[in-house]
Amino acid sequence: MDKPYTGGCACGAIRYSIAGEPLFSNHCQCRDCQRESGTGHGSYATFARAGVTVTGEAGRWDMVGDSGNVKTRGFCPLCGVAVYMTFAAMPDIFTIRAASLDEPARYQPQVVTYAARGHDWDQLDPSLPKFACMPPG
Repeated sequence: MDKPYTGGCACGAIRYSIAGEPLFSNHCQCRDCQRESGTGHGSYATFARAGVTVTGEAGRWDMVGDSGNVKTRGFCPLCGVAVYMTFAAMPDIFTIRAASLDEPARYQPQVVTYAARGHDWDQLDPSLPKFACMPPG
């Protein structure tokens, strides 16, 4: 069996373990991710929900994305660190913040999404494919 992806918040109150490999990994430069991260983008890995175990009680923040669908960001109510996202329209996936991984070097971004909203000062790997918004599924 492959080594699970593990991680959580800074204080350890929220932990996750994920069996399987990411379905999609991206840097997102949308304004929501910029605001949440406090920088020019957020970095994410998305997995099948079936392989995910979460311990601890996350605070939740719902927002409506460009698609009109609700995305829920899970964060630690103790240390405030954003850990994961879920999507009402896609209940079978679970997205983690790359920085929440115990071994962040395992994160391998595939694309840059919402590059149209990126800033010149937020330089990402120029070899990554860039999409003006979210690429089609």
